Amino acid sequence: MNSEPLRLGSRKSPMAVSQSGDVARLITERTGRRVELVGVTTLGDVSKEQMSQIGGTGVFVSALREALLRGEVDFAVHSLKDLPTGAAPGITLAAVPPRDDPRDALVARDGAKLADLPSGARIGTGAPRRAAQLTLLRSDVTCVPIRGNAGTRLAKVREGEVDAVVLALAGLARIGQTELVSEVFEPDNMLPAPGQGALAVECRTEDTELTALLGLVDHAPTRAAVAAERSLLAALEAGCSAPVGAYASQTGGNRLRLEGIVLGTTETFQPAVLDSTAANGRMVIRERGEAETADAARLGRELAERMLAGGAAGLMRAEQTNGNDTHE
Repeated sequence: MNSEPLRLGSRKSPMAVSQSGDVARLITERTGRRVELVGVTTLGDVSKEQMSQIGGTGVFVSALREALLRGEVDFAVHSLKDLPTGAAPGITLAAVPPRDDPRDALVARDGAKLADLPSGARIGTGAPRRAAQLTLLRSDVTCVPIRGNAGTRLAKVREGEVDAVVLALAGLARIGQTELVSEVFEPDNMLPAPGQGALAVECRTEDTELTALLGLVDHAPTRAAVAAERSLLAALEAGCSAPVGAYASQTGGNRLRLEGIVLGTTETFQPAVLDSTAANGRMVIRERGEAETADAARLGRELAERMLAGGAAGLMRAEQTNGNDTHE
């Protein structure tokens, strides 16, 4: 057995280190190989600019991929929702480990639920998707764009800068802060971001032996689910500033159910097909479908086609033009 440890490239944030550590332990457990973490600083970690102004989701990924291609690390772990949907030359998605809870969670002062917050309450979120769906649930709250890691955002609640924040439940679990959660949003009320709660393990395409080894931590049901979600996102040609949610789940056997949503303001919406709904000043295009897991990518594309036929492209363009361009 090779005694050299595998070098795992990870962002340096507490959440990234935690999730990378989980993957490292899983790999050691299943393969016997030791793994050491190598911290990599990304532009997304140090820049104060909004995500869309410095390259969107890829700013968290590109530095890790560059370190991988230079041979400074053997493989890298990302939050899967940060991965651009396009292929990366020379890099392979070797594994998608079992997904953690994909839902969003509210953290508010004094444990208040969304319904308990006063009119005009300030809720911090950098995600247009979350802000739009919060507006559907409570039209009288104000969503405030914020950036920073989970600890920074939680501090804004503690210090009174905002009344609450919305974060991924999986991320809060990874940093041991789930006791702060006031309310967990079910997908019926707030669809998560495509890939939320899942991790991506990448290595160099040429390293076939390592690709096979990392494949031992792959979880086929999770891979199929995120393939459907990301296929929908790619077909919509939606970037990080678009208010798009998607969630796929197993329905039993080899069936997969996918639900997608695109949101925008009613003032700027001109639908091609009037099969959408409006509430609290928001226009909502929501589609659902099922398919065999082997057809996950096709399912995502088909849902996206129906959403585009309903005017999703114009809805996303209008929302991004209005300046709602921060990334969660």
